[in-house]
Amino acid sequence: MKQFFTDFRSAILFITILPAGRGVAYSPLGMIRFFPLVGLMVGGLLLVFDLLVSNLWPAAVVSVLDVLLLVVITGAFHLDGLGDTADGMFSHRPKERMLEIMKDSRTGMMGLTAVFCVLALKTAGIFSVKTGPASFQALVLFLIIPSYSRASMIFGIKFLKYGRKDTGTGLDLFEKPMGGKDFMFMVIPVVISLFLGYRCLVLNIVFFIALFSILGFYKNKLNCITGDMLGAMNEIMEALLFLAAGASIV
Repeated sequence: MKQFFTDFRSAILFITILPAGRGVAYSPLGMIRFFPLVGLMVGGLLLVFDLLVSNLWPAAVVSVLDVLLLVVITGAFHLDGLGDTADGMFSHRPKERMLEIMKDSRTGMMGLTAVFCVLALKTAGIFSVKTGPASFQALVLFLIIPSYSRASMIFGIKFLKYGRKDTGTGLDLFEKPMGGKDFMFMVIPVVISLFLGYRCLVLNIVFFIALFSILGFYKNKLNCITGDMLGAMNEIMEALLFLAAGASIV
């Protein structure tokens, strides 16, 4: 049980800025399976925050504030990965040069463009969810979409090899093959999605289409994955799911 909470707290500290107590041992392999649970925590905070600020501002303003909250909670960790990934993968350079560009702390025009577009799509998706007729389902979507997007990173670790040699933020996550137990907590958002009725099917179909499209693009482009690319997966998935949810809820 002690190791359970150590791994869970390690996951919280790794992909968010949320407090998880002092003296938490870094547990890279143990924390992976907790990504969906951390996503549920993020989604819960988003849901509560949205309800509170919706009493003060109209939906358009609240949608922007919701997105800013997601940026703050993650410390822009995944957005940094998105920017680096876009700079490298759209540089039209050989594989090794792409990986070098991703390691550069400076963000180029492609990275800035990617971050802007993803944040814009996420804002538009949240706005469309908020202004749809199904208010209860909107709350469910706020809760589970951050969990789905973080679960997508587990698939990235499972199906693609790590692209760097003996270095990188994500290196420790690839030290052993992924097993079925690493996906166990993904069952929770899937079960919660049943409260969406037929829109549950829409959400899960979009998730898997987007997931394998992103993984297929990564495999075709670099035949590997890095920590930056995992972060980019999370951001892109979150934006696409909110956008799809906004369309299905109308």
